[in-house]
Amino acid sequence: MAKNASYAGSGDYVNSYYAYSANPAPERPALTDAVETDVCVVGAGYSGLSAAITLAEKGYRVVMLEGAKVGWGASGRNGGQIVNGLNASLQSIAKRYGEDKAKFVAGVVQEGGEIIRDRVKRYDIACDLKDNNIFAALNGRHMRELEERIAVWEGYGLRNQELLSRDQMREHVGSDLYVGGAIDRSGGHMHPLNLALGEAAALESLGGVIYEHSPAVKVDDSGPTPVVETPQGKVSCKTLVLCGNAYLGSVVPTLAWRVMPVSTQVMATKPLGDNLAASLLPTDACVEDVRYILDYYRLSADKRLLFGGGTVYGGADPSDIKAKLMGNLVKVFPALKDVQIDFAWSGNFALSFTRVPQLGRIGDNTYFAQGYSGHGVVGSHLFGRILGEAIDGDSSRFDVFAGLPWVPFPGGRMFRVPYSTIGSWWYALRDRLGV
Repeated sequence: MAKNASYAGSGDYVNSYYAYSANPAPERPALTDAVETDVCVVGAGYSGLSAAITLAEKGYRVVMLEGAKVGWGASGRNGGQIVNGLNASLQSIAKRYGEDKAKFVAGVVQEGGEIIRDRVKRYDIACDLKDNNIFAALNGRHMRELEERIAVWEGYGLRNQELLSRDQMREHVGSDLYVGGAIDRSGGHMHPLNLALGEAAALESLGGVIYEHSPAVKVDDSGPTPVVETPQGKVSCKTLVLCGNAYLGSVVPTLAWRVMPVSTQVMATKPLGDNLAASLLPTDACVEDVRYILDYYRLSADKRLLFGGGTVYGGADPSDIKAKLMGNLVKVFPALKDVQIDFAWSGNFALSFTRVPQLGRIGDNTYFAQGYSGHGVVGSHLFGRILGEAIDGDSSRFDVFAGLPWVPFPGGRMFRVPYSTIGSWWYALRDRLGV
């Protein structure tokens, strides 16, 4: 098989725990011909898969192009946590765009998780899906933020979260680090790559066709029929959907300016055994703290601790991921100071300056979604569905998000990384000082 995903090396998965424990999947061929279809989707991650399934369920012919393998990017490398909401809070959305927009967003922030659960059940996807996620507070300011968050969400009729005292927090997390927290019982966690692989199989069961190792190298959306060229073939379609997100690169320059790739890192311990695992996370919920540069962690099905965190603006991989994360892991769980780390990997997400995902259309027949800013598990499933609705003729929800203005990063493309890095230092300092 010719492997042409130059941005992805050979196109094989990175050496992650998820790739190691992935369910069997077929080897999908590269595109080597000219094909025509109703809808061409670029990118076999959550956004593209969600849009494609939505359309295939409605009877559309769908062809999907993936530069590497299904779930190769953020969709197959993330922390695996179902955390409701966008990166931007409902408070900031109300302040920036008005109360009507905030009410609208509040009405959809839990839908992404609902889509995941529905598709796991409908298509019998084996991805170790579990309920509950915890927000952890390290100081009084964090607790006040959680109190405000819950009050705001309840003001919009969302009553799925509740505060946890220090003692209640200990029932979920075996650590003395936290002063309290909150639990979202509609959140959860799963094996993210197996979710993507299961959704790809679902798409194929509906008649969709997926070509792997087929990166988009040229996009022509100037005419009534968009055309996507790959190294060995091309797809002509009535409608084009661009879901490359952090890995779309400069193929579509109009979109490249709007987001910045940011890498985050995850590592997996050796299997800890039932007793030690239960002492760390007794209720098997996933956890993230509420700092600007946060830790997030959970147990895998085979009782490893999956621990993530850190950011690198611009998307570069750290030279030593274990060294970058181990100090924070030991602060949370001192008993693991000498634990064996079996896997450590990095991956990029696309950051938008406003922290609100970008949904829109280029011309009449080309749609895109990107910029989930670290909240892509739920956001991508929601926005993929909204893209499908718009292509099928109902653009009511699409128009709301497409109408939100996007804001360029300060310093433009050349200086956006140093500007963002300086900003992150400031917020990290506030976290350390607890102010």
